[in-house]
Amino acid sequence: MLKTRHLLSALTNPQLLHLNYKGFQHRSRCTMSQGELLSTKSTKRVNETTSGDNEQITKKVKLEGENTDDEKKYPKKKVVLLLAYSGKGYYGMQRNAGNSQFRTIEDELVSALIKSGCIPENHGDEMKKMSFQRCARTDKGVSAAGQVVSLKLRLIEDIIENINKHLPAQIRVLGFKRVTQGFNSKNNCDARTYSYMLPTVAFAPKDYDIHKSAAFRLDLETLKRVNWLFSLYKGTHNFHNFTSQKSPQDPSARRYITEMSCEPPFLCGESEFAMITVRGQSFMLHQIRKMIGLVIAVIKGYAKEEVLERSWGQEKVDVPRAPGLGLVLERVHFDRYNQRFGGDGLHQRLEWDEEEELIKGFKKAHIYPSIVDTESEERSMISWMASLPIHDYEASAADRREKDQKQENDVGNESD
Repeated sequence: MLKTRHLLSALTNPQLLHLNYKGFQHRSRCTMSQGELLSTKSTKRVNETTSGDNEQITKKVKLEGENTDDEKKYPKKKVVLLLAYSGKGYYGMQRNAGNSQFRTIEDELVSALIKSGCIPENHGDEMKKMSFQRCARTDKGVSAAGQVVSLKLRLIEDIIENINKHLPAQIRVLGFKRVTQGFNSKNNCDARTYSYMLPTVAFAPKDYDIHKSAAFRLDLETLKRVNWLFSLYKGTHNFHNFTSQKSPQDPSARRYITEMSCEPPFLCGESEFAMITVRGQSFMLHQIRKMIGLVIAVIKGYAKEEVLERSWGQEKVDVPRAPGLGLVLERVHFDRYNQRFGGDGLHQRLEWDEEEELIKGFKKAHIYPSIVDTESEERSMISWMASLPIHDYEASAADRREKDQKQENDVGNESD
């Protein structure tokens, strides 16, 4: 009875009722299982994570939206760019991603394309994303007046001007044209034309006093003989001796040369220079420099004329390689592409007649002075000429091995 009165009193007293309710809450929490607590905390973390993910997704959508707006305003199209550059100070044309120590022409170009807004920043590390392809891979120090690259980029306003303002003065985009979606500047190229500018003292007799190199003048008879030797290169030959790591049986060593000649000499300051021009379907690494080096060796009297034909045979011939300074990619040719697409009313012919004055002006301002000044300072041709007597132009590879073995045996006998 007493307990009943206490219970009725508690139920009718508001203060006691409030205290009992708080005590019930406390006991409920204390008796909650550990699993239920973990479940509550996990739910809280999931809600927080979901909230963070939603923020990231919102940001990503926003960025993608901005990129989409850029692409709508400046749609990506397949184009070609006409490039001219002086190769001095650069390690060739081709980019080596992740290697900032050896700066190349493509490093500068890609940087300018990103800064001008022609390509997204992530395309710089993965050039396949923009279908980038160069027509010719020029070596360290080699220049170009007519290099062509194909790629997909945004057609921004004043595209040439905007790219060039982010390039150094010795690299310039001179032309721009739309091409077909499947165009590839390397695969669609039919031929390439190179020039090689050199001091004419390279054709002086081997006993000529090189200290008087500036006074040397190339006579007409020697020029005719030079051109006769260059004419022997025309046609299809096995040039395995004019590159590295090519066997005589490798079909890729067979190359087709359509033209090679030396123009009349001209003066640059006190020294006389000449320009050699060669056109071929394609060229291997160091091929042109070795073709010129072997003719110089013949003209100077270190090798006989028949060494040229012997170099196309099966045996290994020791062929000297002329310096890289002076070599310029003049022009690349797209005859088949022009024939197929040039007259369809939709695409332009890949010819650069309208840019010819710009090309000449760039060569006169940047390429030729660089060649002349560097040759004057470093005397690379004179230094290279001093190495010509070291080459063995007569012996085959087997003869040289036999000769080397004999010398080793002689040394061994002397030591005994």
